[in-house]
This record gives sequence, structure tokens and C-alpha cells, in this order.
Amino acid sequence: MKLTLPTSALFLLSSAHHTLAWGTLGHETVAFIAQNFVAADTQVFFSSILQDTSPQYLAKVATWADSFRYTAAGKFSAPFHFIDAEDSPPDSCGVKYARDCGKSGCVVGAILNYTSQLLDSSLDQATINVAAKFLGDIHQPLHDEGLDRGGNSIAVTFGGVATNLHHIWDTNMPEKLVGGYSLDDAQRWANNLTAEIQTGVYVDEAKSWLEGVDIADPVTTSLRWAEETNKYVCTTVLPTGKDGVENQELSGDYYEAAVPVIQLQIARAGYRLARWLDLIAVGVRTEL
Repeated sequence: MKLTLPTSALFLLSSAHHTLAWGTLGHETVAFIAQNFVAADTQVFFSSILQDTSPQYLAKVATWADSFRYTAAGKFSAPFHFIDAEDSPPDSCGVKYARDCGKSGCVVGAILNYTSQLLDSSLDQATINVAAKFLGDIHQPLHDEGLDRGGNSIAVTFGGVATNLHHIWDTNMPEKLVGGYSLDDAQRWANNLTAEIQTGVYVDEAKSWLEGVDIADPVTTSLRWAEETNKYVCTTVLPTGKDGVENQELSGDYYEAAVPVIQLQIARAGYRLARWLDLIAVGVRTEL
């Protein structure tokens, strides 16, 4: 199976993707959840690509692209970590691919690029290895928002420490929720969320998370996820606008309101990533 890419997509997506959608803890948790749900053949396939048969074969490379973007070789990949929705929260939220995916590319389009690479059995092993390391998720609300550089320019405090709105969603709030940021913390959180998906609070809705997932149309699929996630900018991230959070301490009521969204979005990201990896593995076997 190969994807036929339009010329415009190839122009926009000549290279990488990995959303800096969560900090280390979030990325690794998403990876562990995906590991819990992928098919056995998928595990073998990606363990082989990554040359790692350990129980952390996905989690150990979950933050590779975040580090790569800060190297001389990888700085080109920075735009592929987000899509800057030019909407107007909290009054109006929404993502439009043509409007919001810039000339240098974005996360939605980049998913198309690297999915195509992973499905192309004619590519060399080194290229496929890198493509697998760039696959990530699109489920952190401020990575689907352009206001103030995705909240990076909105000063806040959290636990008395000066930071910015983007950072507390990436890192501070997940780490407070879990109580740490080690690989073991990520695995524990992932196992708890996996149980919630299988038999707990998400069991009745998890099936709906996979509706519309189409490996032959990565843009439509991932744009749907971005649109879904971006809605939380209006409802939870900035419910009373920028003035409601700027220069405010957000470790109290704001944090409590954010926790259910963080839990849900990490769970969705891992569950959907598992399905995406399964579809890639099946696609490659079909092509062969």
C-alpha cells in the first residue's frame, strides 16, 4: 500500500513531524498506552524498525524528536510540532488546514508525510527508523492554537513559580497530577489510563475515539483530532480569555478544571496512536 501525495502536500511536508504536544511525562505515557494496545505483529514490526526489543521500545524514543529540533540538523522541524489556529478564543475556536498550516508546514500535514514514509517499503532502513521516531500525537490544546504563540507568551505562575501558559499544559500540570516525571511514573500513569479505557470511565466512549480513522487520508484524520482538541482552548484553557489567566496563579481551581481534559487527551492520544501504528504495520505487510 502506498499513499499518492498531492504535489502541494509534498512541498509543505518535505520533512519531519513530531508534536511537542506534552512534556517528557506526557509523551512517554502516550507511548506506553499505545504499547498496551497495539497488536502483537505491530509490536514486532516497530521493535524491528527501532532496533529495540525492550518493554519500552516506543517510550524510550518518545521525546527523540523534541531533542532533535534543537540541534543544527533538526531546527528545520520546529514548525512541524504544532498547527497555529488563527481563531479567536474564547469566543470562537476552530482549525482550518489551508489557513493555519504555514508555508513551512505543520503537524497535521507532517503526519501525512511520515505516515507515507513508513508505508513505503522502498525506502531505506535509516529513513524508516527516523520516521518512526517522529510519529507523535496532536492532543495538547495549545499545540492547536496560534494565540500568543500557543500560550508561550502568556505569563502565569504555578505553585508560586513564574512560567507560561503553554508550559503548564505541557509539563507542570501533568507532573503535579502524577507526582513525578520518570519513565516509571509514565508507565504507571499509562497503565492506569489503559485500565480506564478497558473497563473504567472511558470504556463506553473509547470506540468512538477511532471513528473516521483512515490511514489513506492522514490529513482529514489528524485535522479532525486537531479540531476536537482545539475546542478545549475555548472551554478549558482560556474560558474567560487571556485576561483570566495572565499573571495569575493557576495551581488551584484552574488546575482542577484542567485535570479531566489532560487525562482524557492523554488516553485518546495513546489509544489512537496504537490504531495508527496497527494500520501502518498492516499496510506494509499488504504491500509486501
